[in-house]
Amino acid sequence: MILADKIIELRKKEGWSQEELAEKLSVTRQSVSKWEGAQSIPDLDKVVQMSRLFGVTTDYLLKDELEESQPAECDAAPVLRRVTMAQASDYLALRRAAAPKMALATMLCVFSPIALIGLGGLSELSVSAVRITEDAAGGIGLCVLIVLVAIAVALFISCGNKAKEYDFLEKEPFETEYGVTGMVKERQKAFKPAYDRMNLIGTMLCILSVLPLFAAAFSGRDFLAVMAVCVLLALVGIGTYFFVYGGTVNGAMEKLLEEGDYTRDEKSRKNITGPVSVIYWLAVTAIFLFYTFGPRGNCQPRYSWIIWAIAGVLYAAVLAVIRLIRQRKK
Repeated sequence: MILADKIIELRKKEGWSQEELAEKLSVTRQSVSKWEGAQSIPDLDKVVQMSRLFGVTTDYLLKDELEESQPAECDAAPVLRRVTMAQASDYLALRRAAAPKMALATMLCVFSPIALIGLGGLSELSVSAVRITEDAAGGIGLCVLIVLVAIAVALFISCGNKAKEYDFLEKEPFETEYGVTGMVKERQKAFKPAYDRMNLIGTMLCILSVLPLFAAAFSGRDFLAVMAVCVLLALVGIGTYFFVYGGTVNGAMEKLLEEGDYTRDEKSRKNITGPVSVIYWLAVTAIFLFYTFGPRGNCQPRYSWIIWAIAGVLYAAVLAVIRLIRQRKK
């Protein structure tokens, strides 16, 4: 029995059409038709893929004298989970619903120190109508910071729990039901203009966030510099919102298509923009709190605002590096 006959026999045994087999192998139906008609021979990597799909050895496929289909041993992959059309639609709906919540949670992490820094600056004003004591400023600011971070963590956990059953999409190879790939690609194509627009807005906001700081530096007033840092954090937080929103929705589609950071060869690699943003700003917050209120801190946040200024500038650089790395991988 030649290779063409074996492909036909194994395909029919699985109950697949030529279109379904072509989709699983990422080739055209015409290619499968030529293989089965002995008009062409599949590449070696496609032979390996077929051995895994059909659960046979590559020797069985390539050697004409082997008439019995032999189960693959070392080179056979385990049976893959199959994602149905209903599951794919449900997962995309969950991630689209989670996108604004994930983006809001990340933004709240960036916003969390604004009250602490702003109130610290107000405590230095001599205007009696707005003056508050340093202790009150520090206490209220810390309470606001903790509350915002707590809300953000709750949102992250809630969104993660709702899609927990689909965690395997970014950890394991899988196969999809006929029609799923086409449906996801159509949605990805429709979302691309919005995704590009969100990335553009996020990038511009992160770059422009340093302008208030530069403007305040020429004024020579400490209060304006502190307020400029608050504006910087606000702009960066809004920019991060757009990055995470678009990344969450697009990442869900890439997972189902096993593209981008979710190919089978790079399953362990993920869309890291969102997690990196959260870790980065939580680390900056921890450094700020330790430097200001730690064992050797001065307990005067108005003098620690430079940490946020530096962090804001570096954040834009971190995002640029991530985007560069992803583009080079693709």
